Amino acid sequence: MSETVEKIEQQIRENPILIYMKGTPQLPQCGFSAQTVQALMACGERFAFVNVLDNPDIRAELPKVGNWPTFPQLWVEGELVGGCDIVVEMYQNGELETLIKDAAARANAGEEQRDS
Repeated sequence: MSETVEKIEQQIRENPILIYMKGTPQLPQCGFSAQTVQALMACGERFAFVNVLDNPDIRAELPKVGNWPTFPQLWVEGELVGGCDIVVEMYQNGELETLIKDAAARANAGEEQRDS
């Protein structure tokens, strides 16, 4: 397994809510990433991101890891949720907020257990 794939798997494992995108949440570099990150931010929970434009190795390898060819990619609790169309649709029907809030609650509960 390549070092890049190991790095990707570690990022996915360590971040309960993670978006691989072009640009940053504050400055998306493509319309699809902008729409996806807006839907994610509207859920009101913290999330991690990786700018694939700054990480060409991840940009090349991630489509193989998730078997998903395009960006952005939203990963929640180690599972690929999907790209822009799926995330926006989930946001519009209320599924995304439930998914994100539940994942954040579980992550926070896990952190509190480790801290005590």
